[in-house]
Amino acid sequence: GRERDQESRSRGLSTRGRGSYDGDKPPVFTLVDRGSDDRYVVPAKSADESTIRLLLADHDEESLTVYTDGFRAYDPLEEDDAFTRKYVVHGDGEYADGDIHVNSCESHASLTRRWLSPHRGVSKDKLTPYLRAFQLRCELYRKPGDEALKHALDAAL
Repeated sequence: GRERDQESRSRGLSTRGRGSYDGDKPPVFTLVDRGSDDRYVVPAKSADESTIRLLLADHDEESLTVYTDGFRAYDPLEEDDAFTRKYVVHGDGEYADGDIHVNSCESHASLTRRWLSPHRGVSKDKLTPYLRAFQLRCELYRKPGDEALKHALDAAL
């Protein structure tokens, strides 16, 4: 283009990069169990190693294989004997390497964002109930008629 006499418009209230809980953009983790295909969307106060360890603490197997992207908060998992970490680095253009990918998580996170978009202005304090409602909705869609009804009643009671 042509040269401008003034700077481009600013981004308004939105800021670039990963948000924070204090900045009203809490981090949300998406977990997918590849064995059972259960999916969980969990909001958190921070996106650091301690939060990740809490999310992974409730596993039954002796050793857990964790598939992640290149986010640096996952790096300490490599030194832990309880976890086997396999990862892809999206910044290097690597999105899948055989079974190593996070496409299921990203797909589910994309559906979550799309489901939340009509509910504009969801408070960070109310985010957990919204995400639980989305999770219940996804669980119900995966079950046949009578089983879905029973699951909905169990969840409501």
